[in-house]
Amino acid sequence: MQTKIISLLPAATEIVCALGLEANLVGRSHECDFPETIKQLPICSEANFPDGLSSAAIDIKVKEILADALSVYSVKREVVKQLAPDVVITQAQCEVCAVSLTEVEEALENYLDKEARIISLQPNSLADIFNDIKTVADGLNVAEAGNNLLEELNERVDIIRHKLKFIENKPTVACIEWLEPLMLSGNWVPDLVSIAGGTSILTKTGQHSPYVQWDDIRLQDPDILVVMPCGFPVHRTLKEIDLLLQLPGFNELKAVKNNRVYIADGNQYFNRPGPRIVDSIEILSEIINPKQFSFGYEGEGWIKFAL
Repeated sequence: MQTKIISLLPAATEIVCALGLEANLVGRSHECDFPETIKQLPICSEANFPDGLSSAAIDIKVKEILADALSVYSVKREVVKQLAPDVVITQAQCEVCAVSLTEVEEALENYLDKEARIISLQPNSLADIFNDIKTVADGLNVAEAGNNLLEELNERVDIIRHKLKFIENKPTVACIEWLEPLMLSGNWVPDLVSIAGGTSILTKTGQHSPYVQWDDIRLQDPDILVVMPCGFPVHRTLKEIDLLLQLPGFNELKAVKNNRVYIADGNQYFNRPGPRIVDSIEILSEIINPKQFSFGYEGEGWIKFAL
């Protein structure tokens, strides 16, 4: 009998599909939107705040919800009950990114007519993301497909490493994860920047994305600025880019003077710890080392911002 899977995490949905198990998916989160074919699946979660809020309003609302010990997202328990999954995949990495492990455990406890297994992911680095792919593959009894997928992903990473082997100049890069208040991209993003030939500023691999003061970024004066807000496609970031442009001394930054300000799709790429994290490395490679790389993401995965 076919294992029925609900994925409550966009990255997990992509992992399941990349492992050849899309047909096993019976439900998804409200944020799962890739590949396109999964959009017809029943939605099993919802956000506890309205759409269309500004960056500042989202930040305030999320902090209010968490301060009250509530969840930013809820599981649609009736939908889950009807779907009767064998496996539910969620995460314990970030309460702001997706349905929390606690919320899923509470939703499943005494609610299903049968036992459902939970696979919980908690990636903090690129190595963790690859380990999570193996965890999902092993947990769904497709270890060989997992090994094949990881081999393919590692080969793509190795191509970039090899091409940059003898390049000593590693420009400093500020990856902005949120515009108001300002945050820089932590967790796995410093790994991605390093592989792509840059040096991430004010962040450390494996550590959560930090809130930063604008003056700290100004003091670092990065060579390259990549704006990739969590959950925002390029067009959504463009609506709020003025928050950055009007900061004191913005035009004096080295990155701005040298026309090296970029906007990347944080929603589809950088904030999804699944197979397309390697696409994210390729995007950064195009941005940081345009003479060495052209994978074809420009215009869709990222744009150069014309100041």
